[in-house]
Amino acid sequence: MKLNELSPAEGSVKARKRIGRGIGSGQGKTAGKGYKGLKARSGGSVRPGFEGGQMPIHRRLPKRGFTNIFKTVYAIINVKNLAVFENGTTVDPEKLIQAGLVKGKFDAIKILGFGEVAVSLVIKSCHVSEAAKNKIEAAGGKVEA
Repeated sequence: MKLNELSPAEGSVKARKRIGRGIGSGQGKTAGKGYKGLKARSGGSVRPGFEGGQMPIHRRLPKRGFTNIFKTVYAIINVKNLAVFENGTTVDPEKLIQAGLVKGKFDAIKILGFGEVAVSLVIKSCHVSEAAKNKIEAAGGKVEA
């Protein structure tokens, strides 16, 4: 097999439709766009959601709920991810960001109890679930508010 012998699979390539090339082509005169109107014009088309003047579905349906602008967004970490730190390390939000454990925009960090932790750590300035707190203290660490 050589590069010059390669060809697409049989029937997978169709010839492109050459519109506006005379009456004999079958796509001449109006070039498949019908007679006049918005969609026959250059650059003309209806906007997404337009239903020909009928009230569009996004306006017919009722709106529900709201977005709470005061919502607290938590960055979530599990105790199994704290294994990257050495014994006796004081873990605070800056250390977690430097270690790459939390990314993006958030208001607070919360440590959850999934997995096991073998190193003793001092956790500062983080929200900690009850299960995570028990596991950290069982490993010889402590949680400070």
